[in-house]
Amino acid sequence: MIAEVGIGRTTHRAVAARAGLPLGATTYYFPTLDALIAAALRKAAEDQEADLRRWADRLESAPDLVDGLVALVDEYMSDRRRAQIEFELCVAAARDAALQPLGRDWLQGLHALLAPHVGDQPAHDISALLDGTMLHMLTTNRPLNAPALKAAIRRLAIR
Repeated sequence: MIAEVGIGRTTHRAVAARAGLPLGATTYYFPTLDALIAAALRKAAEDQEADLRRWADRLESAPDLVDGLVALVDEYMSDRRRAQIEFELCVAAARDAALQPLGRDWLQGLHALLAPHVGDQPAHDISALLDGTMLHMLTTNRPLNAPALKAAIRRLAIR
Protein backbone atom coordinates (compact mmCIF):
# COMPACT_ATOMS: atom_id res chain seq x y z
CA MET A 1 0.00 0.00 0.00
CA ILE A 2 2.75 2.46 0.97
CA ALA A 3 4.66 1.73 -2.24
CA GLU A 4 1.56 2.42 -4.32
CA VAL A 5 0.14 5.52 -2.71
CA GLY A 6 2.84 6.77 -0.34
CA ILE A 7 2.68 7.26 3.38
CA GLY A 8 0.55 10.40 3.15
CA ARG A 9 -2.30 8.57 1.44
CA THR A 10 -2.13 5.33 3.43
CA THR A 11 -5.17 4.99 5.69
CA HIS A 12 -6.63 2.39 8.03
CA ARG A 13 -9.58 2.04 5.67
CA ALA A 14 -7.36 1.46 2.61
CA VAL A 15 -5.21 -1.11 4.43
CA ALA A 16 -8.29 -2.95 5.73
CA ALA A 17 -9.84 -3.01 2.26
CA ARG A 18 -6.62 -4.29 0.69
CA ALA A 19 -6.34 -7.03 3.33
CA GLY A 20 -10.02 -7.96 2.99
CA LEU A 21 -10.61 -7.22 6.67
CA PRO A 22 -13.10 -5.07 8.52
CA LEU A 23 -11.82 -1.62 9.47
CA GLY A 24 -11.96 -2.58 13.15
CA ALA A 25 -9.28 -5.23 12.61
CA THR A 26 -6.67 -2.67 11.62
CA THR A 27 -7.65 -0.16 14.28
CA TYR A 28 -7.61 -2.87 16.96
CA TYR A 29 -3.98 -3.76 16.30
CA PHE A 30 -2.90 -0.28 15.26
CA PRO A 31 -4.98 2.29 17.15
CA THR A 32 -3.44 5.23 15.31
CA LEU A 33 -2.41 5.72 11.73
CA ASP A 34 1.09 6.57 12.96
CA ALA A 35 1.26 3.17 14.69
CA LEU A 36 0.15 1.41 11.50
CA ILE A 37 2.70 3.22 9.35
CA ALA A 38 5.48 2.76 11.91
CA ALA A 39 4.79 -1.00 11.95
CA ALA A 40 4.95 -1.17 8.16
CA LEU A 41 8.18 0.80 8.11
CA ARG A 42 9.69 -1.34 10.89
CA LYS A 43 8.96 -4.38 8.75
CA ALA A 44 10.65 -2.72 5.78
CA ALA A 45 13.65 -1.91 7.98
CA GLU A 46 13.84 -5.53 9.17
CA ASP A 47 13.74 -6.73 5.57
CA GLN A 48 16.50 -4.29 4.69
CA GLU A 49 18.67 -5.55 7.57
CA ALA A 50 18.27 -9.10 6.28
CA ASP A 51 19.22 -7.89 2.80
CA LEU A 52 22.36 -6.24 4.16
CA ARG A 53 23.39 -9.49 5.85
CA ARG A 54 22.96 -11.30 2.52
CA TRP A 55 24.86 -8.52 0.77
CA ALA A 56 27.72 -8.87 3.25
CA ASP A 57 27.97 -12.60 2.56
CA ARG A 58 27.88 -12.08 -1.19
CA LEU A 59 30.44 -9.28 -1.14
CA GLU A 60 32.81 -11.40 0.96
CA SER A 61 32.81 -14.05 -1.75
CA ALA A 62 32.76 -11.67 -4.75
CA PRO A 63 35.95 -11.74 -6.83
CA ASP A 64 35.62 -7.96 -7.31
CA LEU A 65 33.97 -5.78 -4.66
CA VAL A 66 32.78 -3.13 -7.13
CA ASP A 67 31.31 -5.62 -9.61
CA GLY A 68 29.62 -7.44 -6.74
CA LEU A 69 28.22 -4.24 -5.27
CA VAL A 70 26.80 -3.02 -8.59
CA ALA A 71 25.22 -6.44 -9.20
CA LEU A 72 23.56 -6.22 -5.78
CA VAL A 73 22.21 -2.74 -6.51
CA ASP A 74 20.78 -3.96 -9.80
CA GLU A 75 19.17 -6.94 -8.07
CA TYR A 76 17.77 -4.75 -5.28
CA MET A 77 16.23 -2.32 -7.75
CA SER A 78 14.51 -5.14 -9.61
CA ASP A 79 11.94 -5.10 -6.78
CA ARG A 80 10.71 -1.56 -7.37
CA ARG A 81 7.88 -1.72 -4.82
CA ARG A 82 10.20 -2.70 -2.05
CA ALA A 83 12.70 -0.01 -2.97
CA GLN A 84 9.90 2.56 -2.93
CA ILE A 85 8.85 1.49 0.56
CA GLU A 86 12.39 1.72 1.87
CA PHE A 87 12.86 5.18 0.40
CA GLU A 88 9.52 6.18 1.93
CA LEU A 89 11.08 5.21 5.25
CA CYS A 90 13.77 7.83 4.79
CA VAL A 91 11.25 10.51 3.88
CA ALA A 92 9.04 9.57 6.84
CA ALA A 93 12.04 9.67 9.17
CA ALA A 94 12.85 13.17 7.98
CA ARG A 95 9.37 14.27 9.07
CA ASP A 96 8.77 12.17 12.18
CA ALA A 97 11.25 12.10 15.05
CA ALA A 98 9.87 8.76 16.25
CA LEU A 99 10.92 7.17 12.95
CA GLN A 100 14.37 8.77 12.77
CA PRO A 101 16.15 5.78 14.36
CA LEU A 102 14.74 3.52 11.62
CA GLY A 103 15.84 5.96 8.95
CA ARG A 104 19.31 6.31 10.44
CA ASP A 105 19.70 2.54 10.66
CA TRP A 106 18.64 2.22 7.03
CA LEU A 107 21.18 4.80 5.89
CA GLN A 108 23.99 3.55 8.13
CA GLY A 109 23.55 -0.10 7.20
CA LEU A 110 25.21 0.19 3.82
CA HIS A 111 27.99 2.33 5.26
CA ALA A 112 28.71 -0.31 7.90
CA LEU A 113 28.76 -2.99 5.22
CA LEU A 114 31.29 -1.11 3.07
CA ALA A 115 33.61 0.38 5.71
CA PRO A 116 35.64 -2.80 6.35
CA HIS A 117 36.38 -3.03 2.63
CA VAL A 118 37.15 0.58 1.71
CA GLY A 119 37.52 2.59 4.92
CA ASP A 120 35.15 4.96 6.70
CA GLN A 121 35.06 8.01 4.44
CA PRO A 122 34.94 6.12 1.13
CA ALA A 123 32.18 3.94 2.61
CA HIS A 124 30.20 7.06 3.48
CA ASP A 125 30.73 8.50 0.00
CA ILE A 126 29.88 5.27 -1.82
CA SER A 127 26.81 4.77 0.33
CA ALA A 128 25.59 8.27 -0.57
CA LEU A 129 26.33 7.58 -4.24
CA LEU A 130 24.33 4.34 -4.18
CA ASP A 131 21.41 5.95 -2.35
CA GLY A 132 21.37 8.75 -4.91
CA THR A 133 21.65 6.32 -7.81
CA MET A 134 18.75 4.25 -6.52
CA LEU A 135 16.63 7.35 -5.89
CA HIS A 136 17.33 8.53 -9.45
CA MET A 137 16.36 5.11 -10.79
CA LEU A 138 13.08 5.25 -8.87
CA THR A 139 12.18 8.78 -9.91
CA THR A 140 13.24 8.59 -13.56
CA ASN A 141 12.35 4.95 -14.24
CA ARG A 142 15.70 4.56 -15.97
CA PRO A 143 17.70 1.35 -15.69
CA LEU A 144 20.98 1.13 -13.87
CA ASN A 145 23.98 2.41 -15.82
CA ALA A 146 26.32 -0.23 -14.45
CA PRO A 147 29.53 0.91 -16.19
CA ALA A 148 29.09 4.50 -14.98
CA LEU A 149 28.30 3.37 -11.44
CA LYS A 150 31.30 1.04 -11.35
CA ALA A 151 33.59 3.85 -12.50
CA ALA A 152 32.22 6.24 -9.88
CA ILE A 153 32.59 3.68 -7.08
CA ARG A 154 36.17 2.94 -8.10
CA ARG A 155 37.00 6.66 -8.05
CA LEU A 156 35.53 7.03 -4.56
CA ALA A 157 37.13 3.85 -3.24
CA ILE A 158 40.70 4.78 -4.21
CA ARG A 159 40.85 8.46 -3.22
